[in-house]
Amino acid sequence: MKTTDKKESVRRAVERILDNYLETSKHRKTPERYAILNAVYNFNGHFTLDELGEKLAAEYKFPVSRATLYNTLKLFLELRLVIRHRFQGSTKYEACYEGESHCHQICTVCGKVTEVKSTEVTRTIDELRLKRFRKDGYTLYIYGICSNCQAAMTRLRRNKNKTR
Repeated sequence: MKTTDKKESVRRAVERILDNYLETSKHRKTPERYAILNAVYNFNGHFTLDELGEKLAAEYKFPVSRATLYNTLKLFLELRLVIRHRFQGSTKYEACYEGESHCHQICTVCGKVTEVKSTEVTRTIDELRLKRFRKDGYTLYIYGICSNCQAAMTRLRRNKNKTR
């Protein structure tokens, strides 16, 4: 399946989830909710509340209030259409249809976040047996120092040693 076909299939599926929830709970189907859902699923990777608001205003010509963004993302979290991450002092969100569990490596110096695919971790968690608990997904955070920051720290040390 082509990437565009897969994206369209996912978009329709998440819209159905939202439709079903709004209909069964007797909530209104507002254009804001669907515009936000569309924007969320058109992000590649993580985004902040502000970045989402900027995307809606710039690309979709659909500005919404911060309160609307927050409340809509809260609903999407409950529906498990979005996951929230707290990375070193910032909150970021990510679309998460079909339990797309994965690992993140986070640089403690610059804050850069990179997704890591690990079949070993996935296999280990899949095989993990927990008592009285059904696993739905996972997110693993690995903290350390990225290669760019390591190189910068090494250069800084060398320069200090040269001036002594």
